[in-house]
Amino acid sequence: SSVRMKGFIDCHCHISATEFDNDLEDVIENSKKAGLLALVAVAEHAGEFDKIIELSSRFPGFVWPSLGVHPVQDVPQRGATLQDLDAALPLIEKYKDHLLAIGEVGLDFTPRFVTNENQKDEQRQVLIRQIEIAKRLDLPLNVHSRSAGRPTINLLKEQGAKNVLLHAFDGKPSVALEGIKAGYFFSIPPSIIRSEQKQKLVKQLPLEFMCLETDSPALGPEKQVRNEPRNISIPAEYIAKIKGIPVEMVMEVTTQNALKLFPKLQKLMRV
Repeated sequence: SSVRMKGFIDCHCHISATEFDNDLEDVIENSKKAGLLALVAVAEHAGEFDKIIELSSRFPGFVWPSLGVHPVQDVPQRGATLQDLDAALPLIEKYKDHLLAIGEVGLDFTPRFVTNENQKDEQRQVLIRQIEIAKRLDLPLNVHSRSAGRPTINLLKEQGAKNVLLHAFDGKPSVALEGIKAGYFFSIPPSIIRSEQKQKLVKQLPLEFMCLETDSPALGPEKQVRNEPRNISIPAEYIAKIKGIPVEMVMEVTTQNALKLFPKLQKLMRV
């Protein structure tokens, strides 16, 4: 039985980013006013894990933690290695009972980060090990795949990954549809209003497999302007426009999808 929820879920954002350090209370408050019910706070590296867990206890039932090692590590930017993962593993273990998901994980074959096949292989190993962790802990995966749509989907399928969100997918609709055949969900950010590729994606993808995200502070409606979770209504409105359906329907279906994808969010229903 599905409960009708009035509100949005931001399935992927970086609320622990330093860009929010000065006005986080306001950012959270404004996102609630904009109809947000919950946000999924994803990590990029072990150095953020404690902060994300702390934010989830500061905003209980609203900020939901997702810990993982992103395929690109700062600074200088480079592909993730197994050493990066080794730094993260004890903390994932420590916090496992608090986690909504494992993420942000994935593959990033952008040429400036990856110069040879060995680096791609190392990213694959980092992802495979995190897929194994997600399976063992029975948690969904929050997945990044830049310039690596097909390799990411193929690897997830080979490894038998179950609950999967492909965030801000940058590949072709035909590749995304392979993911949908496997039962994966795709989250759409506010940058859809300036991305022809994302507009094409939304035309092709069934609403039943779409979620909403902001990827704050990135992927906002305007380039180089800090994005915030309150902008979650922007992709909802744009999807409604493309699909020719009311925005309320987009809200309802994407929220139900998020609850299917992240079963622990269903605690939200028990208020």
